[in-house]
Amino acid sequence: MDNKTLSIVSYITIIGWLIAYFAGKEKANDLLKYHLRQSLGLFICSAAFNIIVTILVLIIPALAILSYFSIIFLILIILGILNAANEVKKPLPIIGKIFENQFAFIG
Repeated sequence: MDNKTLSIVSYITIIGWLIAYFAGKEKANDLLKYHLRQSLGLFICSAAFNIIVTILVLIIPALAILSYFSIIFLILIILGILNAANEVKKPLPIIGKIFENQFAFIG
């Protein structure tokens, strides 16, 4: 697979991220490394959000409406895929700037 395809695959579940990481490890260019960082940061934020919401809902069931905010992460995944498909190194809204220079093991 080429780097553009691997960049797109990195946003499709954590398994897709692992495939993109290991398949492109030796031939990764800046585009792939950038999108690997963005997608890993997105997955970490999504997991943290879901854990926090689950704990809150267990404590206060009326807060179950907060789970609807997870649609934001789906929108961010779609934006990331579009950026990768267009070969653009553009940060994701809200959380993208945080993860541009994180995860040194990727680069």
